[in-house]
Amino acid sequence: MEQMNEIIHIYHTNDVHSHFESWPQISRFLRERKRHHLNLGDACFVFDIGDFVDRSHPFTEGTAGKGNTHLLNQAGYDAVTIGNNEGITMSKTALNMLYEDANFDIVLGNLWDDGQYPDWAIPSVIYTTGKGTRIGLIGATAEYQAFYSKLGWQITPPRETLKQLAEQMRDEVDVIVCLSHMGIHEDKRLAAECPIIDVILGAHTHHVLPEGEFIGPVLLAATGKYGEYVGHVTLKISLDAKEITDRKALLYRTDQLTHGEEDVREMNRLIDAGNQAMSEKVFFNPIPLRQNLFGESELSSFFARALIAYTEADCALFNAGIFLGSLEKGWVSRGDLHALLPHPINPCVVTLDGQLLMEVYEQSLNKEWPEIEIKGLGFRGTLMGAMIHERLYQNRYGQLFAGNREVLAGRTYTLATLDMFTFGFFFPALKEAEKDYYMPELIRDIFGWYGKEQNID
Repeated sequence: MEQMNEIIHIYHTNDVHSHFESWPQISRFLRERKRHHLNLGDACFVFDIGDFVDRSHPFTEGTAGKGNTHLLNQAGYDAVTIGNNEGITMSKTALNMLYEDANFDIVLGNLWDDGQYPDWAIPSVIYTTGKGTRIGLIGATAEYQAFYSKLGWQITPPRETLKQLAEQMRDEVDVIVCLSHMGIHEDKRLAAECPIIDVILGAHTHHVLPEGEFIGPVLLAATGKYGEYVGHVTLKISLDAKEITDRKALLYRTDQLTHGEEDVREMNRLIDAGNQAMSEKVFFNPIPLRQNLFGESELSSFFARALIAYTEADCALFNAGIFLGSLEKGWVSRGDLHALLPHPINPCVVTLDGQLLMEVYEQSLNKEWPEIEIKGLGFRGTLMGAMIHERLYQNRYGQLFAGNREVLAGRTYTLATLDMFTFGFFFPALKEAEKDYYMPELIRDIFGWYGKEQNID
């Protein structure tokens, strides 16, 4: 007797980061592929693995991410999980509203609100295909404990959470698929520790797995970043034994998908919608504030004063590369501030012993740093630029001062800086130091607040 099989198709994206250059093609491709498979009698699901939202794009910023949810609806997604860009660059209120109009499931097992799952999220879901195969879907996101707690969320270790969820559903389903916004190293550990998971769709570290990767029986798949690829996992199921007899993964390059004038028009509509939403006036700027990538400027001085005024820290340190342009005289809109400072970066105040502050200051004088290209860490520019010091200086005798106090070992000082400098890549001392992250304020919010505070409108 011939064995009866079922083919299940899973299409997936991750870390699109509001890069919509190929989105119209992706959306059409996903809709057409799902229609094609369903017409053939096969099962088909479409998932996103987080960081679809990125506030560096005016469409996302202008619609508070709800425009992104609309795009996922249009493309026919069945489920998503969140990434850190949804979770910690948005306020708690904004995240609670992000998926109000979603036509898909948000599968997220490690985020809590006062001991309960958020109203918009479920830790797992079971889909049953037309031929009776039960697919269990679980999901989790990267931990970022300090940031989530500051926003009023509780976050639990994702890998342990996913293992528990998989164990809980193993007897109720035929296939377990995991949406993991943890990163490739954690995905591999999860696969090794929990081989009852059949497929791990990965994200966060922007890794590309052209044909997937097997860790034991577990298939890992991922599509890189920015919508450069769409992933396709195919599962062959024996309907008699209700088990997978074959599984494979491949990628489609989105720049090779068919596109036309309608795609250009769709992109223009997105950009126009964002620009319209960002036209609100914030403050009046009486003088031009010019950018200088390799030194101090009117612009860096303005932001330095804003940072000190907002945080009330002793001193401040940041890089000139955060400014992606200058500000002309006249009214400054939300769109102007967003174009100037598109980064999803929060201010942070670090409390340091004087000895450590001296070390940080010396490191900040590295003459090679201004030319360094920065990738990741929330930074949306290109070069580091000069390090700007505010109220942190050496007198003519070489003594370091923070504000009007000499910096001495054994005494503590507060340094206002950018959250990206607290992750240890440039200043190891800041990683372990006592920190107070300002959330959900982004650095452009501080800039706009200071403009209004100056009563210059």
